[in-house]
Amino acid sequence: MQVVDYKCPSCGNGMSFDSATGSLSCSSCGRKEDIEQIPDPLKKDAFSENEANEYHCNSCGAVIMTESETAATVCSFCGSAVVLGDRLTGKLAPAMVIPFAISKEEAMKAFQKWCKRGLLTPKGFVTADRIKGITGLYVPFWLYELHNLVEAQGRATKVRTYVSGDYRYTETQHFDIYRKLRLNYKMVPVDASEKMNDQLMDKLEPFPYQQLKGFKTPYLAGYIAEKYSYDDGQLLPRANDKIKQYIEASISSSVAGYATVNFSNKNINNTFTNADYCLLPVWVVHYDFNKLEYTFAMNGQTGKVVGKPPISKAKVFAWFAGIFGISLLSLKCISWMMGGGFL
Repeated sequence: MQVVDYKCPSCGNGMSFDSATGSLSCSSCGRKEDIEQIPDPLKKDAFSENEANEYHCNSCGAVIMTESETAATVCSFCGSAVVLGDRLTGKLAPAMVIPFAISKEEAMKAFQKWCKRGLLTPKGFVTADRIKGITGLYVPFWLYELHNLVEAQGRATKVRTYVSGDYRYTETQHFDIYRKLRLNYKMVPVDASEKMNDQLMDKLEPFPYQQLKGFKTPYLAGYIAEKYSYDDGQLLPRANDKIKQYIEASISSSVAGYATVNFSNKNINNTFTNADYCLLPVWVVHYDFNKLEYTFAMNGQTGKVVGKPPISKAKVFAWFAGIFGISLLSLKCISWMMGGGFL
């Protein structure tokens, strides 16, 4: 069982990843280390999936009990950032990671600002500081590369209207149509954590994939990380489902210019090429309001917030009443003008 932590060479305190500088930073003396220059201590070929879930903190010696999916955490006793190395090796070793670009303090302010924009949320939700906890979590994703050969057949029409003499004519032309398309999609993301809500993760997209870096364990220091619950084969159907709308849009755009289009046959041949295992940054916010807990998620790079806040019935009623009042006033004005109100 391999526990990895990072000690400051200057003062000996624990170091963690700093989203502002992209370096490993010591909060005690301020020393910073370039992550790309730090040797990764993990041996990629040393892994046993059935290892026990008990680890010891290198700083204070406390026992760290974790769930089997956890790959990085924080010691509950001394607060040291620890990476559970044997859960990030072998076939569970991520290929890439997008580091956090938003700090915890920035995430907190951004979430509070987002709350205040809720026009139909209860007043107490907007004004009160009810955040129970905010956690920086690296969520496991598979990034798929999918190639598709599409063949579509059908009938289409073009309609032309023209005038000749005293008559107006409508001419309808009928066409047999055939389209053959090759559509390639790269970096189709599917979250691989059983704990995370799939719809919530889908709404967090897109992530800035130009920020992908080769995986190194120091990026996880100070954050929680999960290892995947489902492999790329198990989630391939979800990846194919995600690109269906884009395939349909491509087919439709290939037959633009017709008045009507009716397809009699569509044959879509999906080919799975590759899937890269990566960790993507997410701030998870637990918010308590009116004895209920709400979960929100924030993209750790872009700051995009998703989640379903509570809705105030009183504000909804007032909104509909206002719309109804404006509509009624408009109808009265129209009626008054039609009745000669300006004469």
